[in-house]
Amino acid sequence: MTIVSSPDRNWLAEIHPTVREAQPSGIVEVFDYGRGRQGLIPLWVGEGDLPPPASVSEAVKASLDRGETFYTAQAGIPPLREAIAAYMTRVYGVAPGGGAFNPESFFVTIGGMHAIEIATRLTLGPGDEALIPSPAWPNFVGAIETSGARAVPVPLGRVGRWSLDPNRLADAVTPATKVIFLNSPANPTGFIATREEIAATLALARERGLWIVADEIYGRLTYDGARAPSFHDVMALDDKILFVQTLSKNWAMTGFRVGWLEAPPALGPVIENLVQFTTSGVPVFTQRAAIAALNDGESFLSSQIERFRRSRDILCDGLAATGRVRFCEPEAAFYLFFQVDGFPDSRALALRLIDEAGVGAAPGSAFGPGGEGHLRICFARDPTQIEEATRRILRWLKK
Repeated sequence: MTIVSSPDRNWLAEIHPTVREAQPSGIVEVFDYGRGRQGLIPLWVGEGDLPPPASVSEAVKASLDRGETFYTAQAGIPPLREAIAAYMTRVYGVAPGGGAFNPESFFVTIGGMHAIEIATRLTLGPGDEALIPSPAWPNFVGAIETSGARAVPVPLGRVGRWSLDPNRLADAVTPATKVIFLNSPANPTGFIATREEIAATLALARERGLWIVADEIYGRLTYDGARAPSFHDVMALDDKILFVQTLSKNWAMTGFRVGWLEAPPALGPVIENLVQFTTSGVPVFTQRAAIAALNDGESFLSSQIERFRRSRDILCDGLAATGRVRFCEPEAAFYLFFQVDGFPDSRALALRLIDEAGVGAAPGSAFGPGGEGHLRICFARDPTQIEEATRRILRWLKK
């Protein structure tokens, strides 16, 4: 007997409301709208146009040739955890508590988003609240709210530069608050929290007994020649901080889907359970690629930063010259977050730029209440392409 379900059944009513009510990404909506447009310059998502260093791809091929295609350790293969610890020691110096970083503090994940998902599950549950300085990458909100918790946006300051006001964070804390999510350097604004802002945030977390989830994935992508300030610079060994990292941005490995969560080693068994219950581990061949990037990727990273700088300057100089575009020059990362006079609806503006200028940008409304009225452009592209995109926007503005 064939059973046919009713076409009128409301399937959405049958799934859990925390998932059903999750808001779709405004970035994806614009991406889908402009996908496949002939001649369009796509600057809406956070990735560049370069392949990773050759050593990364070679490491994948060698791993596959060795037949490394089976299940593996849930925390990550030991050589990668050791490579991460060595990299962190080179870049951040002494670990909290003194000495080199401990490989047992690092848990390999399917990119930074998987690390965020695990951090969320470790710290939040139904009815809890998490503070997020806003504007912010929408995936933070998605991870929090699909867990049954509530994301509470806390506006960044903006006087000449974007800034973090610890007093605003303190005012937003309630008995339900469990976590502060801080992304610095930040997507979409390109702002860098100062050492003083980070220390004040940590002091607040200590005082109120809160966790901090520190997304510092753009910490090397700065334009002053130094890495960004980090919670590693001010924290003690027993501070409640989880760090999110990824290989995606520094080494052009977005499609490899490999990153890590840094956490107290005592949480290892719990984190390994969460890896098992979500992904059952990260492919060994992408972990081999990560080792190659961490060990041999410094020259590639330096060349990327210089390329981003040229593209940033082309875009900022061109838009600033119009007198109609308002922004704080990004201090780090590879995004320009800007306003255009006379266009308060960012979604409508993003769609018009696709149709009328042939440029794809992400609407600021996708980044929370602090983002409406802005657009985000990713300038991690060939400077000649950014130059052409800038020309197209300038021509459109003159019409």
